[in-house]
Amino acid sequence: MVNPGMLENPSVKAWLGGIEPAWTLLDQHSFAALQWPPMTSDSAIYLARNLTPNEMAQSAVASNLAMLLRTATAAPGLKLTATGNLARSVVAEMINRFIWPSFDKDQLFRMNKVVNEHDFWPLLFIRQLAQTVGFLRKSKGHFRAAPLGREAITEVNLPVLQALLFHVAMWQIDLRDFGSGMHGRWPQGDVSVVLWSLSVAANDWQSPERLTRLCTIPNNSVLAAEWDSGSMIMEARILRPLHWFGLLDHKQEAIEGRPFGERRFYRKTDLFDRFISFDVKTEASGAIRH
Repeated sequence: MVNPGMLENPSVKAWLGGIEPAWTLLDQHSFAALQWPPMTSDSAIYLARNLTPNEMAQSAVASNLAMLLRTATAAPGLKLTATGNLARSVVAEMINRFIWPSFDKDQLFRMNKVVNEHDFWPLLFIRQLAQTVGFLRKSKGHFRAAPLGREAITEVNLPVLQALLFHVAMWQIDLRDFGSGMHGRWPQGDVSVVLWSLSVAANDWQSPERLTRLCTIPNNSVLAAEWDSGSMIMEARILRPLHWFGLLDHKQEAIEGRPFGERRFYRKTDLFDRFISFDVKTEASGAIRH
C-alpha cells in the first residue's frame, strides 16, 4: 500500500498541482488486490475472453497479429535476415497490409530510404509479442506459425486472443524501451491500479499530463525529473498501447502559433469497459464492479 503520508510530501504535492489521484478512492484491500495480474486467485482485474469479431476488429494489435499468423501458416513462412529480423520483403508486404492507428506510410518512407523491421515499429511490436507468446517459431531461415499460433486464429479461439495478448503485453513484456528506458519500469509495475484509475478518470477527453497525475503513483525518479518526462512515459507505455488495443480513443489539436506543435488527448472507448472489469471497493461507496 502507498504510504499514507505520501500525498503530503511537498514534492508530490507540487507534482500533482492540486489534482487528487483516482486511486486514493480505493480501500486498502482493493489497492492490494490490484497488485496481482489477471487470472490469479487474488486479482481484482478481469479481462473478457469472449469478444465478438467486430470488437476484435477494434484492436489493431489483435487484428494485425492474426493477419501475421495467417501469413506465417503458408509455406515457407516469413523470411528472416541473418540476424533474425524479418526480411525487407516481409516488412514491405506488411507495411501495405497493416492497419494501424496514426500510422503514416508516406512519413515512414520520407524518414527511411530503406525500411527494415526496426524502422516499422508496429510490425516489430507485433512480431515480438507473437514470439513471446509462443505463436511463432524459427524454421530454416523463416518464422512459421507454431501449433499454438495456428490454434489461436481458429474460430473457436479468436474471442480469447485479445485477452491473451493484452495480458502478455501489459504484465509480462518489459515496456521500458517505450520511452528510452527512463524511470525504470514505471508505471508498468502498477498497471492494474493505472487501468482502474483510467476506468473512472478517462470518461471524457483528458491530456496525458492530467491522466498521468490522476492515474499513476509517482516514484522518486519521476518527482526529481527536470521536465515532465513522467507524462511522456505514461503516454508511451500505457496510453498509446491502450490505443493500439482499441481501449482508448486519441485526438490531436494544433497549438496556435506553433506549426509543429500539438496537444494530444485520450478517452475510453466502449470496448474498455466491455473488455476490462474490476471487483474493488472504495473507501466511501463500497463495492464497485464494472
